[in-house]
Amino acid sequence: MCGIAGFIDPKNIGKEKVIGDMVSAIFHRGPDQDGLFVDDYVGLGMRRLSIIDLSTGKQPISSADGKSLIFFNGEIYNYLELREELLEKGIQFKTESDTEVILHMYLTYGPAMLLRLRGMFTFCIYNTETHKIFLARDFFGIKPLYYWKKENVSKRLFDIVAFASEIKSFLTIPGFAPEVNDDAVYNYLSFQYNPLDETFFKNVYKLPPGHYMKIDTVTGESSIEKYWEFTFDQNENLEKEEISRTVFATMQDSVKHHMIADVPVGAFLSGGVDSSIIATLMQRVRGDKKIKTFTIGWDSLTEGKESRETSDFLGTDHTEITISPNEYFNILPKAVWHFDEPVADPSAIGLYFVAREARKHVTVVLSGEGADELFGGYNIYLEPFARRRLTWIPRSLLKNSLKILKLLPFKIRGTNYIDRASQRLEDWYIGNASIFKSWEVDLLWKGDVKNIQKYSLLPLYENVKNVSDSSKMQYIDIHTWLVGDILAKADKMTMAHSLELRVPFLDRNVSDLARTLPDNLKWPNGNTEGKTKYILREAFKGIIPESTRNRKKLGFPTPIRNWLDASRQDMYDTILQNEYIKTHLNIVFIQKLIDDQVSKKTDNTRKIYLLLMFALWHDTYITGKYTDSIARKK
Repeated sequence: MCGIAGFIDPKNIGKEKVIGDMVSAIFHRGPDQDGLFVDDYVGLGMRRLSIIDLSTGKQPISSADGKSLIFFNGEIYNYLELREELLEKGIQFKTESDTEVILHMYLTYGPAMLLRLRGMFTFCIYNTETHKIFLARDFFGIKPLYYWKKENVSKRLFDIVAFASEIKSFLTIPGFAPEVNDDAVYNYLSFQYNPLDETFFKNVYKLPPGHYMKIDTVTGESSIEKYWEFTFDQNENLEKEEISRTVFATMQDSVKHHMIADVPVGAFLSGGVDSSIIATLMQRVRGDKKIKTFTIGWDSLTEGKESRETSDFLGTDHTEITISPNEYFNILPKAVWHFDEPVADPSAIGLYFVAREARKHVTVVLSGEGADELFGGYNIYLEPFARRRLTWIPRSLLKNSLKILKLLPFKIRGTNYIDRASQRLEDWYIGNASIFKSWEVDLLWKGDVKNIQKYSLLPLYENVKNVSDSSKMQYIDIHTWLVGDILAKADKMTMAHSLELRVPFLDRNVSDLARTLPDNLKWPNGNTEGKTKYILREAFKGIIPESTRNRKKLGFPTPIRNWLDASRQDMYDTILQNEYIKTHLNIVFIQKLIDDQVSKKTDNTRKIYLLLMFALWHDTYITGKYTDSIARKK
C-alpha cells in the first residue's frame, strides 16, 4: 500500500524537487520508504507502506532490460497465481512482490491484463525509451487517482501536468493555484459528495473506476479508456440452496485471499451482518489464533453491545474505543485535510478514530464495504415494493393530495413517501444520500445556474431500464455513492493513519456472483418479509449469531443529531462567516436552518453538517485558515 505521484514537464529542470515535495505531501500513505525516478520528461515517485515482500519490494521496480518501471498503490490478491503463470513463460523475477507481477503482466499482455487482476490498485508504468505513461485504476475505485490538467497556452505545454493519489500533492507544485470548482459545490449540495469527474479544485480530475489512461510525454497527447464496469446479468433460474453455498464459498475464498500479508491483519467490527461475516471468515482462516477486531462508541450514547456480541461469539481480541462530542468536532479540520474534497458523511469521522486505534495494533484491516451495494442491503431498496400498493392511484391525484397535506399547519407522517410515490424513480432517486432537494438548492444557490454542470443520472438509468426499481437503485449506488462516499472515506480516513483497509465484498469473484442474483434472492417474496441481502444472510445461517444475521444495517452510527444544538455556535459561525458561502449561498436561508435546528423545530442536522464540512474544506484548502495548524499536528 502506497501513494504515487508524477510530474510531467520537459521544460522543467527542477523535477527532482517537485516530485520530492509531491510525495512528501502524502507521507502518511507510506511512512516506510520512498522511491523516485527522474529523467528529461518526468518526475515519478511514491511513498511505501510495506505489506508484502518487506525486504525487496522497494519501488520503482524495473524490467530486466531496464526499459520499463512501475510505481504501484494497492494489493493484488491473486499475484501468486499470476506469478506462477509468468514463471512458466520463462519470466524471471527480482522480488517476491505483487508490484513486479503487475509490471510483467502488462509487458506480456498489455492493458488486457487488467481483467486478470483481483485486488485494489492504481499504478503507473513508464517506458523510459518511448517516454509513455500507462495509468490504471481498479474496478470499483477502491484506490484514488487524480490528475491535473493545465490549459494549453503553447504547443509545448502539456495538458496533463501531474497525477497523484491525493490532491494535496498538487499544492506543492510551483504554479498550481487552488480554485473552487462551482460545479462540484453545486452538485455536492444534493449528493453530499462530488459525483463529477472534475473535483472541487478546478482543472483537477479523478480517473474513473475501471479506466486506464495513456500519456505520451513527448507529444503531450493523452487518452482515457474504460476497461470494465459493473453490469447486471440476473439469472432467474438460480436455486436458493445451491447459490447459498456458492455465496459462502466465494466469500470464504475472497477473505482468505484478502488476508495475504507479511504484517499483522485485523478487522473492523460494527456488529452488523457484513462486518460479522468478514470477522467470522477471518477467524476460520486463523484457527486458534485470535484475530483483532475494532469498533467505536460515542460517549454513553452507543454501548457497542452488538459488536461485543459477535466478538464474544467468535472469541476475537476485541478493542472498543469511546469518543466524546468535543473530540469529534475538534478533529474535523484535520479529517477534512485528509479528505481532499468534502464528503458530508458523519460516519467518516468515526472511521478516522477507529482507524487511529487499529493502527496501534495492526497494519491492515478488513471491512464490510460494498456488501449493501452488491447484495441489496439498504432499507431504501425496499421502498419500491411498498410503493406498489399505490400504483392504482394516478400520479396526478397523489401530487394534488400532497399539495393539500403540505398546506396543513402540522406535519403528517408519510408525506415524503407519497411525494416519491407520485414521481418516477428517475425523478427523485439520486443515491443513498439526498441532502438538499432540487427546489432547496434553487433557494440556496445565489449565482446563475445556466452555466453550472448538473450531474445527470439518466445515462445510468438508461443502462438498467429493463430491471426492477430496486435493482436500478442498486446500480445507481454502485456507480456513484459507492465510489464517491463509501470508498472515498474508507481510503482517506484509514490512510490518514497509515492503515491499509481491504474490502473482500468488492472482490471481482464476489461481484461476478452478485451481478447474477435475481430480485427474489435479494428481497424475497415481493418483500413481504421485509428483508434485505436475503441470500447473503441465508449463506451464513448457523455460521454467525442469529441476532446478528437478522440485524438491520449498523455501520458506525453517529449521534450527531444530538450534538448540533445551541452549544455549537462556533460550528455555525464557521459556516456563516465563510467567504465562499457568503458570496455564493443564501445566508438568510442557512440562518433559518440553524435557528430551526437549535430550537428543535426541524431536524436539519445533515444539511448543516454538509455546509460545515464544505466551510472547513474551503477554510483549509482555499483560504489556508487551518492549513498551518494541521501541518503542525502531522
